[in-house]
Amino acid sequence: MIAKILKYQLRDVMRSKWIVAYALFFLVLTDVLFRFGGDGVRVATSMMNVILIVIPLASIILGAFYLYNTREYIEMLLCHPIKRHQLFWGLFLGLGFPLVAAFSAGVIIPFIYNGAGPEAWIAALMLTFTGSTLTVIFVGISYYLALRFDDRIKGLGLALIICLFFTIIYDGIILFVIYMFSSYPLEKPVMVLSLLNPIDLGRILLLLQFDLSALMGLTGAVFRDFFGTAMGMIIALVSLLLWLVVPVTVGFRRFLLKDF
Repeated sequence: MIAKILKYQLRDVMRSKWIVAYALFFLVLTDVLFRFGGDGVRVATSMMNVILIVIPLASIILGAFYLYNTREYIEMLLCHPIKRHQLFWGLFLGLGFPLVAAFSAGVIIPFIYNGAGPEAWIAALMLTFTGSTLTVIFVGISYYLALRFDDRIKGLGLALIICLFFTIIYDGIILFVIYMFSSYPLEKPVMVLSLLNPIDLGRILLLLQFDLSALMGLTGAVFRDFFGTAMGMIIALVSLLLWLVVPVTVGFRRFLLKDF
């Protein structure tokens, strides 16, 4: 049953103009960067800040819109002998997969026809992995918000606030903490705070992958020494896994208990 729902959802989403526009945005941007930058590693580096802003915003807004617009469709399906967990995973994968595929295709295709080297491909794959992970995380958050709040304006407003919090406000809080307690050793607390924000975690991993940790000064050296070790990478991957699991699980439980 999940496969049937997923098949229909994929067909419906892939016909939408916005998913095509989403893929074209990354395709055109990556191609333009290749034409002006030339080197694949530089292109991936330039794309880093773009995906860390665009992907969370697009994923959480499109996810909330999608679930609000399919409310009547969900109610209709629930009148049939369909289990709720099957419907949820069909809906979730039906949106998450096209977003991940559109982003990945938009980034990878220019690397293929521009003949990127092995080092550039490693950077591109790391970029794709980070962007895909953030997509799933913020789609999961958007599903919870859309299920928690029946008022569309309230749900979309909170989605925007949460996105702004993780992309801008959270970094401001960290800078404020560093400024207020500058006389204390804050390297470890800052690392812990960074693990609590998926966007910051993605940024750190990409900076270390692109060997740009020097741009972060002393903090970058600390991150390089920590995340550059096997234990540091394990902690980083576990943190990403938790950020994948927690929002999706919370949204899933909310869907099971939701009174449509």
